[in-house]
Amino acid sequence: MSTIGVIAAAAGGVETLRTGLVAPLIKAGHQVAVTLTPTAAYWLDDIGESSQLEQLTGYPIRSTSRLPGEKSPHPKIDVFLGAPMTANSVAKLAMGIADNQAMTVLCENIGTKAPMIIFPRINAAHSRQPAWNDHLERLRSAGVELAYGPDIWPLFEPRAAGPRLLPWDQIIELVTKHFAT
Repeated sequence: MSTIGVIAAAAGGVETLRTGLVAPLIKAGHQVAVTLTPTAAYWLDDIGESSQLEQLTGYPIRSTSRLPGEKSPHPKIDVFLGAPMTANSVAKLAMGIADNQAMTVLCENIGTKAPMIIFPRINAAHSRQPAWNDHLERLRSAGVELAYGPDIWPLFEPRAAGPRLLPWDQIIELVTKHFAT
């Protein structure tokens, strides 16, 4: 059985992580271990999603570092999936900034042979930040697959599009292709 490490930031739509991403991956026969940024953990705790994710996956949600000598509560990960990720988290990953547990997991594993897929849940203003394209290129050159572009997530101006559903089905397709035989 393959294990997918889902790392999520506090981007819009993270509240659908369990129903839109984790449950379908488990239904497809994968194990899923979830790590959240501190703000994503706060958001999901507040609406009761963290406990439901733990119950569904059978693993604790990680959002803080473990103590020295403490064993990792998550199994070995076969594919790392950062979804949804904020522009801030994508920039941190590109620059190797591991200032919380979620970013540590991604930064630590970017140089391994395990596939890594990142879904930047951003808007058009984020994409015009002068360093944005350099961040994406740096990640691509490190072997990170980006779930990015108008076919996956068309960019709109901030608050112009209203609430949108995250493209979970397309992201799941990107993940599961790594297990096709």
